[in-house]
Amino acid sequence: MVRPILSPAERARGRRLGAALRQARGERSMVDVAIAAGVPVETLRKIETGRIPTPAFFTVAALGGVLGLDLATLAAHVEPDVRSGPDLVAPDTATA
Repeated sequence: MVRPILSPAERARGRRLGAALRQARGERSMVDVAIAAGVPVETLRKIETGRIPTPAFFTVAALGGVLGLDLATLAAHVEPDVRSGPDLVAPDTATA
C-alpha cells in the first residue's frame, strides 16, 4: 500500500500533536506511558517527535486515556488556529 504524501500543514499538525502529548506526559517516563497505553515505546517516541504525523486513532485514544486527555481537548490543541491557550494538563494534575 502506497502512503500518500502529507502536506506541510498535515506534518505541522502531527508535530503539534506530538508536542501536546509530550507536554501532557510531564515527568512521567516515555516507557511508563507507552506500557500503560499498550503501544511500543518507539511508536510514542516517533509520535512525540513528529516522525509519525498521522498516528492511528486508537493509538491516540489510548495515549490520551493514559494521560487524562479527552480527544476533543487534544484535537483542539492541535488545530492550526490554536495559537495560545492553557497548558495541556491532565485534569487530576491541574493546579489552581
